[in-house]
Amino acid sequence: MQKMTNQKETVFSLVQVKGTWKRKAGQNVKQQTKGRVSAAKIYESSSSNGTSWTVVSPITFTYTVTQTKNLLDPSNDTLLLGHIRDVQELESVRSSSKPLKRFIVMDEVVYNLYGPQVKDYLEARNVLYRILPVPTTEENKCMEVAMKILEEIHRFGVDRRTEPIIAIGGGVCLDIVGLAASLYRRRTPYIRVPTTLLSYIDASVGAKTGVNFANCKNKLGSYIAPVAVFLDRSFIKSIPRRHISNGLAEMLKMALMKHKGLFELLETQGEFLLNSKFQSAAVPEEDSIDPASVSTRVAIETMLEELAPNLWEDDLDRLVDFGHLISPELEMKVLPALLHGEAVNIDMAYMVYVAHEMGLLKDTEKFRIICCMLGLELPVWHQDCTFGLVQKSLCDRLQHSGGLVRMPLPTGLGKAEIFNDINEDTLFRAFEKWCNELSTGLPQRNSTKQTFI
Repeated sequence: MQKMTNQKETVFSLVQVKGTWKRKAGQNVKQQTKGRVSAAKIYESSSSNGTSWTVVSPITFTYTVTQTKNLLDPSNDTLLLGHIRDVQELESVRSSSKPLKRFIVMDEVVYNLYGPQVKDYLEARNVLYRILPVPTTEENKCMEVAMKILEEIHRFGVDRRTEPIIAIGGGVCLDIVGLAASLYRRRTPYIRVPTTLLSYIDASVGAKTGVNFANCKNKLGSYIAPVAVFLDRSFIKSIPRRHISNGLAEMLKMALMKHKGLFELLETQGEFLLNSKFQSAAVPEEDSIDPASVSTRVAIETMLEELAPNLWEDDLDRLVDFGHLISPELEMKVLPALLHGEAVNIDMAYMVYVAHEMGLLKDTEKFRIICCMLGLELPVWHQDCTFGLVQKSLCDRLQHSGGLVRMPLPTGLGKAEIFNDINEDTLFRAFEKWCNELSTGLPQRNSTKQTFI
């Protein structure tokens, strides 16, 4: 047995003077110290066996999520300059005679709808640009598409500090472009412009990028937040009704996990939101709320509350994983039959039954949730979501979540907790009830009760 050796550890702070970083012994170097003090520390440990250095270097990433109107109006400079937070830098760019340069990736469907408008905007602003339309669907969310984007970026050439890549499209487009940007010169800034409801409230506001690999959803990816996200609800009016419903699933996720008021808004105004495609009334009635504005704002705020302190998922207990334990396996299995939000909602519907079986939800709460889902025109059951698929998905979850299932479950309307001790009998009983009640029937409402037929 190797003998224990005495270790000596020294903590060094790092101070920069005239461009050179120097170690300075001590955990807390006084601010009066001449030079720039880094937040990083070096811990040096010495023993008779040798010396080791442990580096602790905090990384801070700042990005802005901005709701705006008329993003493609040439008088609105948000798309080109909205990511710049330093006032002096902004004034310098505005006063410069050098034209701006931007590489833009657009989902090809979005390009067919908005391509001419984007070109008119860029030309009116005298921008040197290249627009790359790309077919971005779940089926081709792969490294090959990311590499194609990288090849085109390389041909065009961008300054990796001052010329952010712009992604305009749905969640798949934003994910692929984000990954490509994170790879180009190790980290080139990029901007997200979501054009679907799903990406507006979900994919756009976090730090995840990725592509599918080995028939697994988002198996390859990185955590690199965009420098900015620009949200304009007018894009949503051009997407099909099914895709509005698809996005409502992620909104409902946040409502069930964190915000009873948002759930009640979706419950009562869901049909209006579907019909209006989240476009606000021109002149709202006095004392009335605008469901589109309120629901999107609350969904984004609750999402950012959960993401901001855990942007790189250091903490694996995440309420935003609700609906995402079984849905990745189901979505990839039946691709392209289900949209992402539809698969998420099927997962959530089953988990509602699990929560009810555990006594976390009342009968009335379970029925209200399922009725709300159906009112949002979301699927609540699928024949390919077998108990075997549930078991496999949760087994995979254990492997990638530190040996714990970390299952978010509603404990009422608008509140939730993470659970790790759910036995398989409970899961199976919930599965049987879920199938029996939802595989063939729809909820029937009357004035006194709600039942399933």
